[in-house]
Amino acid sequence: MKKRVHPGMSPLAIACGALFLLAGCSGGSGSKTSPGGQPPAVPVTAAHVVRKDVPVQLRTIGTVEASSSVSIKTMVTGQIVKVGFREGQDVKQGELIFVIDPRPYEAALKIAEANLARNEALKENAEKDLKRYAFLIEKDLVPRQQFDQATSNAAALAATVNADRSVVENARVQLGYCFIHSPIGGRTGNLFIKEGNVVKANDAALVTINQIVPINVSFSVPEHHLADIRKYKDAGSLRVEATIRGQENNPARGTLAFIGNAVDNPTGTIQLKGTFTNAERRLWPGQFVTVELTLATKKDAVLVPAQAVQTGQRGQFVFVVKSDLTVEARPVVTGETVRGETVIEKGLQADERVVTDGQLRLVPGARVEIKAESGK
Repeated sequence: MKKRVHPGMSPLAIACGALFLLAGCSGGSGSKTSPGGQPPAVPVTAAHVVRKDVPVQLRTIGTVEASSSVSIKTMVTGQIVKVGFREGQDVKQGELIFVIDPRPYEAALKIAEANLARNEALKENAEKDLKRYAFLIEKDLVPRQQFDQATSNAAALAATVNADRSVVENARVQLGYCFIHSPIGGRTGNLFIKEGNVVKANDAALVTINQIVPINVSFSVPEHHLADIRKYKDAGSLRVEATIRGQENNPARGTLAFIGNAVDNPTGTIQLKGTFTNAERRLWPGQFVTVELTLATKKDAVLVPAQAVQTGQRGQFVFVVKSDLTVEARPVVTGETVRGETVIEKGLQADERVVTDGQLRLVPGARVEIKAESGK
């Protein structure tokens, strides 16, 4: 069989073209290598493993609540003749805040006092008559029936006087209800009834007063933390920090004051409350805050940045940078995470270096180039 040669091409040109194609194919199948023939180093960010004291904390979301909240209602019917505060104003405990027209109740008190005075006079006279009849009955000068009648009159008037005294006391109480004093010190809310309005006894609230100094923060944690909370609470007071959004570097500090008496079955949580002095009034009722409950302090804990911990099919691990700048995938046992740092219970030693960014391109034994140190 004869070979067909393209017109105008010599055998030497054809041979050179074949060699060129072979060289191109072998070059395309290779990968990029470093001058020494090894794969290039992977750029990563690393951080040193540190050892320091770390607080054992529970972190959750809480709601600020007034330590006391009172809805003011009137106990008598009448016209409001004075309002002693402005909406949103702070009031002191015992301060006069409302006056209801007292004149009808003053008149009722005077009538009750007059009835009492009259019946006291009748009682006094009946007692004198009883003494006279007692003397006469001893001398057998009057019938026994008259003595018994005098005794009954004296007892009836004594009971009437006692009843009148109760009426007088009730009238004084009703008159006192015309002057409403603040039962707590706190901040007033919306004023629902204005001066000049007529109110009914025990009807709608006139105003609500919230005590915000001190103030409470209510939050819930999973029930499996209850045993630790009770254990550390029995050993001393527990610190609670409430962080307002945008003020992460300046949390409010208080103490744990309340542990709920039952676990909420639908959620499996236990309710807790922290008390805060709130002298600067940074916390406000109804506000959502981030709460950190500190149970204890773990001494000399081993910590790494939280982003260094990876999760694989066999559990959690970190890439450890060895002295020759190759990496090792080392399994670890982790604890709690506090402010971006994870406690390592087992698997690492202080001063080792771990990869914090760039793990996706790493395999065990890969060479790395450390571009930056985390935290520096």
